[in-house]
Amino acid sequence: MTFSLVARCADTGMFGVAISSSSPAVAARCSYTRAGVGAVVSQNITDPMLGPLALDLMAGGMNAQEAISGVRDLGQHIEYRQVLAIDRQGNTAIHSGPNSQGIWTQAMGKDVASGGNLLANDTVPSAIVTAFQNSKGHLGDRLISAIQAGLHAGGEVGPVHSAGMQIADKQNWPLVDLRVDWTEGCPINELATAWAVYKPQMDAYVQRALDPRQAPSYGVPGDEG
Repeated sequence: MTFSLVARCADTGMFGVAISSSSPAVAARCSYTRAGVGAVVSQNITDPMLGPLALDLMAGGMNAQEAISGVRDLGQHIEYRQVLAIDRQGNTAIHSGPNSQGIWTQAMGKDVASGGNLLANDTVPSAIVTAFQNSKGHLGDRLISAIQAGLHAGGEVGPVHSAGMQIADKQNWPLVDLRVDWTEGCPINELATAWAVYKPQMDAYVQRALDPRQAPSYGVPGDEG
């Protein structure tokens, strides 16, 4: 019911996730990032405990492959789960349980990994990885380009209704956490629109948190942030 990617920007050290699904609120249930540690997606009959577990293991010194092995050892009903991880060095690992739904597959490269289930075809993750590796610019731009490439490669076997993108930078909260929890339109296109609006204001929201005395206004009536 889902296709996604986890990725790292080698220039900035940012970590990111982009994800889309026919299910509602997929990003709220499946996306995890942590500054200085990595990014994880837990999908396919989702267990939300597995994302924080994998990040905790990587924060404790494990690489992505070791963390995924730990998830296999410690997770429940792991044969139903699909978990993607990327660590601070850009190493990637994926667990796809044999009970993943429909057509399921995965693809990995340096600084990016993608997986999906109930896919329209088995080329979707490789298209996502290729698009990310061939893209430039801010990590958010690259994530959007990659998840759009997955959609254009076929996406899910049926229509998708939710999507999201999360990015961790230096703070212990996400730099970006955008979600389209349900739409009858294209959630990936709506996510791209939300990113285009949010991107110019992104750094100002961090500044507001760190020192509101220096934070700019965006002209919204009554705007104090």
